[in-house]
Amino acid sequence: MIFFDCSTAPNPRRARMVLAEKGIEVETHEISIAAGEQLSEAYRAINPQAMVPALRLDDGTLLTENLGIAAYLEALQPEPPLLGRDAREKGLVMMWTAIVETQGGMPIAEALRNAHPAFEDRAVPGPANHAQIPALAERGRARAEAFLSLLEARLQEVPWLAGEAFSFADITAYVFLDFARIIRMRVPDSHSATLAWQARIAARPSARA
Repeated sequence: MIFFDCSTAPNPRRARMVLAEKGIEVETHEISIAAGEQLSEAYRAINPQAMVPALRLDDGTLLTENLGIAAYLEALQPEPPLLGRDAREKGLVMMWTAIVETQGGMPIAEALRNAHPAFEDRAVPGPANHAQIPALAERGRARAEAFLSLLEARLQEVPWLAGEAFSFADITAYVFLDFARIIRMRVPDSHSATLAWQARIAARPSARA
């Protein structure tokens, strides 16, 4: 397998954490978003969507979405389970992963890509250029702040997003919250449950992936 990574981007980090949790070692190729390498002809010949992460399997199959990569790695190496241990937990992992992506990750990305000068005309990832819309940056920040409150409420009830076990949903939320520093957003000191949850994940070896 070959893993196409970008060490500074949040989405590839999610896949790296899964690989680390599973103890799976793969050949890695760094694709620098800062240098625009994801838009190069060489990389677009591999992944026409011009995004990372991507995992090319030994038979040539290309997996380009985190959920697809995580599902494949879970089937390849079931332990430790990251996508749920039974039917109920599997549903909760998928549900909370979707909530985190749409209510946390996307707003943070909107706030960054529609305001930061480095993303001028690159407000949407992928092969096509899109102009920045400042109002979307403002909306993204507001939605990200609402997500922090949603996360705190959930973690006041359970130790992990899907319930009693660490999962891919926690990886997703942890990576996005860590990346939110780039829009100068931090978990408030009053969010004690979220801060404790962050500390537990930060202590895991995979958090350094």
